[in-house]
Amino acid sequence: MKPAAIPLSAILCAGLIVLCGPARAADRGPVTNLPLPRYVSMKAGEGNVRRGPSLTHRIDWVFKRSGVPLKITAEHGHWRRVRDRDGAGGWVHYSLLSGTRTVIAERDMLALRSRPAPDARPVVRLELGVIAQLGACQRDWCSLSAAGYDGWAPKADLWGVDPDELRD
Repeated sequence: MKPAAIPLSAILCAGLIVLCGPARAADRGPVTNLPLPRYVSMKAGEGNVRRGPSLTHRIDWVFKRSGVPLKITAEHGHWRRVRDRDGAGGWVHYSLLSGTRTVIAERDMLALRSRPAPDARPVVRLELGVIAQLGACQRDWCSLSAAGYDGWAPKADLWGVDPDELRD
C-alpha cells in the first residue's frame, strides 16, 4: 500500500508525522504574495460588491464611502474578497482599493491625545464612525490623522488595525 501524502508543514517537525499548523504559503495571497488577511481602504467613492470574483456575478451592494477600511480575506485574479467593520463581505475589483491604511473610530467622542497615554491632553474628539488615516502603532496606541488633526488613540477603540499589529 502506498503511504498518503504528507503536507510539507508536517515534514518540518523533527521527523515526526504531526501537523504543525498551516504552511506559511497559506498566510499569503496567491496573486500578490501579500499577507492574508490584511487591511486596505476603499479608493473609489463608489464600488460594487459582488457575490463572486467576476463581472458576471451579481452585485449585492455598493460601497459609497471613499477611504473606508476593509479587510482582504482572499484573492482571485484581479478580485479581492473583503469584509467591512460590520462583517459584511463580498468581492471587489482590485482597482477600487488602495493600500493606504485607514481606521474607523469605534467609540463616540473618541479623544485623539497629544501622546500615547490616557492622561495626555486631548487634541480633538472624533465621533463614532469617523474615518482617520493610520500612522504608527505601538502595543496599545495608534497615531491618527483626521480632519487636519493629529493625535494618538487607543488601538482597542479602532477598527482597521489588528490588536497585535505594530507599525513604524
